[in-house]
This record gives sequence, C-alpha cells and structure tokens, in this order.
Amino acid sequence: MSIKESLVARGRALFFLANNPISLIGVIITSATGISMILFWAYELFHQGPMNPYAGIFLFLMLPTFFLAGLGIIPAGILLRRWNLQRKGELTDVYPQIDLKDTKFRHALSFVVVATLVNLFIIGIAAIRGTEHLDSVQFCGQTCHTVMAPEYAAFVNSPHSRVGCVQCHIGPGASWFVKSKLSGTRQVFAVAFHTYSTPIPSPVTQLRPARETCEQCHWPSKFHGDKLFVKTHFADDEANTRNYTVLMLRIGGHTGQQKIGIHGRHMSGSGRIEYVTSDERREKIPLVIHTGEDGKVVEFVGKGADPAALSQAERRTMDCIDCHNRPTHAFEMPSGAVDSVMASGGISAKLPFIKKTGVELIQGTYQDQDAAEKEIKVRLEDFYRNKYPEVYKNEKAAIDAAGSQLAAIYKRNVFPSMKLTWGTHPNHIGHTDTVGCFRCHDDEHKSKEGKSITQECNACHAILAQEETNPKILKDMGIE
Repeated sequence: MSIKESLVARGRALFFLANNPISLIGVIITSATGISMILFWAYELFHQGPMNPYAGIFLFLMLPTFFLAGLGIIPAGILLRRWNLQRKGELTDVYPQIDLKDTKFRHALSFVVVATLVNLFIIGIAAIRGTEHLDSVQFCGQTCHTVMAPEYAAFVNSPHSRVGCVQCHIGPGASWFVKSKLSGTRQVFAVAFHTYSTPIPSPVTQLRPARETCEQCHWPSKFHGDKLFVKTHFADDEANTRNYTVLMLRIGGHTGQQKIGIHGRHMSGSGRIEYVTSDERREKIPLVIHTGEDGKVVEFVGKGADPAALSQAERRTMDCIDCHNRPTHAFEMPSGAVDSVMASGGISAKLPFIKKTGVELIQGTYQDQDAAEKEIKVRLEDFYRNKYPEVYKNEKAAIDAAGSQLAAIYKRNVFPSMKLTWGTHPNHIGHTDTVGCFRCHDDEHKSKEGKSITQECNACHAILAQEETNPKILKDMGIE
C-alpha cells in the first residue's frame, strides 16, 4: 500500500470513528472555551486598569485547562468507539469512501484544517498569557490574599514597587524558572490545605543569590561617593518638637580618591567575606571569615563562641541580602512610621501630642485590621474631644486625616490573621531598631592577633548633626 493510500485509509477510519457523542462533546467544549478565551482577551485588550486577580485565574488558567480537556476528549471518544466496535466484533477494515469531489466533505475537511490551525494558535497564546499571569505582581501578591497580604502591602510601599516579583525572586534563565514553578506548586498545596506558616518565615533559604538578581540593576563595585541622609524625628512632647539627625553615609565602592565605602569594603574587589550563623534568622553571627585581595584569610571569632558548634553551623558567603534583608518587603517600626508620615505632612504636627498618641494607638491590640481601623479613629477623636476640646472643634479635618493615616500605617505593618506584628521581620540596614550592623560590628569579634571588627562610627558614616532642632549644616546647605 502506497503512502497516499495509507493516508486515505487512515483518514476514512478517523472520520468514521470520530462520529460519536463523546468526541462531539469534546468539539463543543473546545469551541466554546476557545471562543470565550478570544472574546475575553479582546476585552482585556481594551479594559482600563488592572484585572481582578481571581478573574485572571479563570481567564488564563481555568479556560485554557477546559480547552485542552476538550481537545483530549475528542481522541478519547475515537479510541472508545473503536474499542467498543472491536469488542462487539463490528470493527471493519473497510470504512466509508472519502470523495474529495463531494462539496460537503471538502467543506468539512476545510473546517477541520482551519480549526486545527486556530486551536494551535489559541494554545500558543494561552500558554504565553498563562505564564505571564503566573509571573505577574497581581497573581503573586493578591491571589493568595491572606498569605501574601503582608508582603504585598510592604511591596507596594517600597522603592521597588515597579519591579516585577519574578525579576528578583526568579531572575533570568530557564533553570530558576523551573525551580520557581516547582516551589510554587508546593506553595499552592500549602495554601489549599492551610499548612503554611504564620507568619511566613524569613529569611527565604532557597532564594537565588543576589549577584544573579539584584546586581542586574545594582553594581556594588561601581557605587561611588557619599550620601547625605537626613532623618526627621518628632518628640513625644505636646508640641511634637521636630528634630533632625544628619549623616554622611560612606556607601560607595572604590571611589575616585581610592577611598573604600561600605559596599567597597563588603562586596567589591577580589576579597570575600564569609560568616557562620547559629540561628535561622541569621541574627547571631559567632564567626566572620575575611579573605583579602592578597588571599590572606583572617577569622574573627565572637565572644563566647563554641568552636564545636561553629563547625556544625551554617556557613554563608556574604550577599546583598545579608544586610539588605528586606529590600522590598520592609516593615516599619511604630515611631519611624509616624515620623515619616508627619514629615510628609500626612499627619499635622500642629495637633498636640499627636506623635505620642499616634504611636500608642497603632501599638494597641486589636482583633483584626478592620477593627483596628475603626478603633484607632474613634480613640483619636475621643482623645482630642476630652483633652483638647478647642482643638477638636477647630481641627476636626486634621484629626480625621491623622486617624486615617494612623490606620493606614497599622494596616500595612500589622496582620493579626498572619500573626505578624511590629518587629516580626526586622530590617538589618543600620542599627537603630534592630541589632543590624552590630551582629558583626560589635567590637567583640576578634582575630588571633587581637584585631577586632570595628564599631567605630566614622567607619561607615560621619555624624553632622544628631537630634538637633535647627542643625546649622542644613541651613548652610539651604535644605532648611
């Protein structure tokens, strides 16, 4: 039998066996979902604003699944009919003749060919759109709302809020893409069966090295110069006295004057810093190993470190996230959060004791976020109504605005349902609110030669003003 005759015979068999209810149902499902996907894609194209995250699951995950299921039902019906005919002894080797001169048959054949091409196109677009949706900020942050609500709230309030989640959590390349999808599958089951931790633990132990993600945009060896940092702080007195701390941070790498800043000392050049941590949160660092550019290795052992325990503890090469451990998902502390909003004018500093009262209110214990929002506003009103009736009468709008801002601060930092509260996820940048830099720079990590990791303030920054009401440096620079 020639190839042409073989193809004709197979075609006749296929057309004969495909004429069954199951395959027809598959055709209906495929056609209906295919048309629905095309119409929804057209709607999305002209839709203004972000789509509902749950609509995304339906459009980009569920509909394509039904579409593929319909395609799978068609051959399943064919095989089932063939098996039934064979079981009954009714399967024949001679099928109805295919006549290409028959207009109806040619139309049917043309429809099958066109439908197949359209199906291939739809599958391709669905795969692309499905992958894009799974990698979107909307899917990562809003679909699993309860679990990811804290991280998403911190994300949208961060300097990286316009950087997609996958750019940091996955990065370029196929290998980490596959790893992320496998990890994501495990997380889907954890959410479905409520086996996830509350709060979500940090740091993330399986995170891709920052040199392969962060340094796609940031290049430590190219950082240069110093950075002026002005921190505004409001006192707890009635006048909410505004104070300033002004620092010159030595953040650079190797500068033009061959000076070495924070990044240059820790990250650039051929030198390397490793450390041993004795706890999961990497807050206790009993051993630091520095390999200089000349290859010389110096070990700095912390006070009271157990040599036997050091050999069993985790050893890491220092990475960006060892200091910038919350580069995007950073949670605020009460006093600093209120200071920031007051400094931007969101909370009026003219309201007596607003700093002290505001911090006390957002540190209160509430059943959930909705209850916190309501009670914070009510308690703030009660405070001014009872303590400062004239202020309550004349500054009602400012009090209402302050209440809304305080509630917003609480709702982006405290999540009772996830057991996340103030300080649950410490930020290791600096050493004001957490141990931060002093995990190593405590002046108690010493080498065999007696040299210690310095705790000298000027090694990292120059203090130009500290808690001053009217710093001269700001006036000289024309800032205040």
